[in-house]
Amino acid sequence: MEKNTNLYVLNEIHKSAKMGMDSISYVSEKVSEPNLKDNLSFQYTQYGDILDSVNAIYKKYGDIPHDDNLMTQAMAWTGIQMNTITNKSNSHIADMLIQGTTMGIIEGRKLLNQNPTIDKEVRGVLDTFVKMQENNVEQLKTFL
Repeated sequence: MEKNTNLYVLNEIHKSAKMGMDSISYVSEKVSEPNLKDNLSFQYTQYGDILDSVNAIYKKYGDIPHDDNLMTQAMAWTGIQMNTITNKSNSHIADMLIQGTTMGIIEGRKLLNQNPTIDKEVRGVLDTFVKMQENNVEQLKTFL
């Protein structure tokens, strides 16, 4: 497989994992339910583990991941703030996170299906990431 395709997939995983971590950071301060706080803390750690795996593979290619720009982060933060102005309920927060995570799952599945010849190691991290997100959605459903 071409180096560029593997780097593209790694970059997409990196962006999605970073977005997940940022989103959790933005909503955590609004969460009052201890079990949801614990769940989000666990998810945050999982996203960090994925980033560590991605970064380790990047090094093999002699490249570094491309961070999202500040505009994307600001838009995400603003969206979360606006969505929680009038409703900070745990159910609403879980709903928002489920929607965002589902978008990540869809993009991950597309990457898996549209890039069948990516390196085994890259595919493994992507597959782990998608399955992790699917499990996170199931966990978040209990807070709806």
